[in-house]
Amino acid sequence: MDSPHGASVKARDFGLKGPRGWAFRGIDVDAEPGSLIAVEGPSGSGRTCLLLALTGRMKATEGHAEIGRHRLPKKMAAVRRIAALGPVPGVNDLDQALTVAEQLREGALLQRRYDGPVRALLRPRAERKARARARIDEALAVAGLDLAALPKGPRTSVRDLERLEAVRLSVAIALLCSPRLLALDDLDLKLSDAERAEVWTLLRSIAARGTTVLAVCSEAPDDAVVLRTGAPEPAAPAEPAAPAEPEVPAEPEVPTGPEAPEGPAAPPRGSGAADDAKVTWGTDAKSGTASGEDGEDDGGDSAESDKSADSAQSTETENDDTKGADDAITEAGRA
Repeated sequence: MDSPHGASVKARDFGLKGPRGWAFRGIDVDAEPGSLIAVEGPSGSGRTCLLLALTGRMKATEGHAEIGRHRLPKKMAAVRRIAALGPVPGVNDLDQALTVAEQLREGALLQRRYDGPVRALLRPRAERKARARARIDEALAVAGLDLAALPKGPRTSVRDLERLEAVRLSVAIALLCSPRLLALDDLDLKLSDAERAEVWTLLRSIAARGTTVLAVCSEAPDDAVVLRTGAPEPAAPAEPAAPAEPEVPAEPEVPTGPEAPEGPAAPPRGSGAADDAKVTWGTDAKSGTASGEDGEDDGGDSAESDKSADSAQSTETENDDTKGADDAITEAGRA
């Protein structure tokens, strides 16, 4: 049975899958009304998604949960009416441009406009203001925020609040609608150990009043009902592609038999005499080809031989002429 001030929280195989995979999966819980529930896990393990799903702000894709007597994910609107969000970064951040008093009046106005009964709008203005003032004072007392202790009192800017004071202000605004389930995210963010202990003491006192409290943290206290979310599964590394094997060109087929062409086959390129004839070796390029040198040597020998032959022929001619002259002289002497 549900308490007048709290809601039970039950879940079986509760999970939510997004575009990048499972945010959380396999969540089981059975908490009574007025329980202090802590969602524990590393950052990025789906803690905030689980908190928003259990308060009707995100739609689960697997399993089911029951908040009070409202079954999720079918009765999300009904769950939102009984569950309030405390500090949830990126969802209901405080307006840094407002003062503390303005932030509280805005929260009371929105609660009366959307969560309160329609007949409350028909009451006299003075009565409505008095009721709003009473709700704000009660919420501040439960949250433990003393406006007189602030640097400028109610006129203190929200941006000038310390982290612990901002948490208390967010809790007070959430309590204005008298929720049966109060949810808080990143409870121990930017808090010292002493401040963290103060916040858990505050949440225990709220749970003792009958309101079920659901808080996301890095380390849960011993007296809380703990929900643990696991670390996200790392993506499997892609296997490197095997290097392509080089293609071996097929050897040309040599026809045989009667179809084979007549005559000697042309030598393959790069291995025959035709390629060797085109090669100019370094020594030949500098000092001439071997055949050129031989030709020059042969030319020199031929020239010398011709010269020797000419000399011999001229000598023989001279000898013949001298012999002829001597014979003429001899014949003249005989005469």
